[in-house]
Amino acid sequence: MKIAVYPGSFDPITLGHLNIIKRASRLFDKVYVCVAVNSSKKPHFSIAERVDFVRRVTGKYGNVEVDSCGGLLVDFARERGATFIVKGLRAVSDFEMEFQIALLNKKLSPEIETVFLTAEEKYTYLSSTIAREMAMYRADISKAVPREIVPDVLERLALDKE
Repeated sequence: MKIAVYPGSFDPITLGHLNIIKRASRLFDKVYVCVAVNSSKKPHFSIAERVDFVRRVTGKYGNVEVDSCGGLLVDFARERGATFIVKGLRAVSDFEMEFQIALLNKKLSPEIETVFLTAEEKYTYLSSTIAREMAMYRADISKAVPREIVPDVLERLALDKE
């Protein structure tokens, strides 16, 4: 059985993230979406909210499970029997950082392979940061985040701006 982990902060999950999840769900028997704590980022949504958002938009994929993790990604992967980590790439700048992380993960867990999926062209501009910025100004975010969470994101981020 091929098991993969797709990690991210998902603050909030975007249509680009969802596209990677959908594609990974076709490549692997099981995909764990890991809502991760990133010590270098200050999230706008709590870990519980982010897990809820991801669960709400991935429920249609029978082989996708959502969880959170505050430790090393390779430990999360090992605990679930995963031998693949899936990372999405939008641009060359993403690759440089993700390549370094993949090398470190390989040192920590040689049995785990990192697989890179390139973003579909229509999502290459998209990031959680852009989605948040748009939401703070009550812009139409329906082309940035899944429709199921648009009201939640708008409500929270427009309030944060006030």
